[in-house]
Amino acid sequence: MNLLAELRNPDTRRSKSAHKLAARVVENPEAIISMSTASLAALAEVSEPTVNRFCTGLGLKGFPDFKLALAAELARSQPRIAQAIESGDSSGAIISKIFETTHASLTEVQQQLDPADIENTVALLDGARSICLAGLGASASVALDAQHKLLRFPTPVIAHTDIINQRVMVTGLGPEDCLVCISYTGRTRAMVDLARLGREQEARVIGITTPGSPLARHCEQVLGVQCTEDTELYTPMTSRLAQLVIVDILATSLALRKGDEFSSHLQQVKRNLNDTRNGK
Repeated sequence: MNLLAELRNPDTRRSKSAHKLAARVVENPEAIISMSTASLAALAEVSEPTVNRFCTGLGLKGFPDFKLALAAELARSQPRIAQAIESGDSSGAIISKIFETTHASLTEVQQQLDPADIENTVALLDGARSICLAGLGASASVALDAQHKLLRFPTPVIAHTDIINQRVMVTGLGPEDCLVCISYTGRTRAMVDLARLGREQEARVIGITTPGSPLARHCEQVLGVQCTEDTELYTPMTSRLAQLVIVDILATSLALRKGDEFSSHLQQVKRNLNDTRNGK
């Protein structure tokens, strides 16, 4: 169980006292680890037995067990330090640094993602007449990957990685269509202009980009991707990997949202692909 994610989930049914306790824990989980039952009860303005019931309600043995689980989760969530690649590095050092950097970046983005933003984005995609994806440069491959995954859904989807085609595409969009703009920096002028044009067409514009960026300001819904990248010499583009993970999250969540009806459609897709493969 992801303890903090469970406590942040607004849809979880809890008593008023349990909601108060969850809020205090989420506000400052590090401080909770050093608290006594009485201290947390006073902070949340509840009784000490309520604190213990809150912990056992989460499947734990009591407050001490809760603190151990919380400490372990906080330790796991600490991003590893990304080390810069240097000109004299050996192959072994490069392997280690790239894996460490990738792990640190993905953890950083995971902590930034708000489940409510994912749910809102999936709702927009689920209700769309069509889904149009746009990316340039390194983000172009992410747009194409998203097209590959979303083609399995019955909603028409297309990805454009050319500035001219993107502008032609957006001209035909309307309120029932989704435009997904992918840009790590959110400062690429062509992508910012495209999002602006999409809003002028009243399309539902989604951005997979840096929060607070010029692109984000033109998007109805933003999925933030902000991780540390130092391109002074050379580093792998871990932001692109984070974008790809977000695409996987969206596709998986959309499939679950559609339920049994989509399962039947997906089985038909797989049957249609069988003849393209050798063997079983």
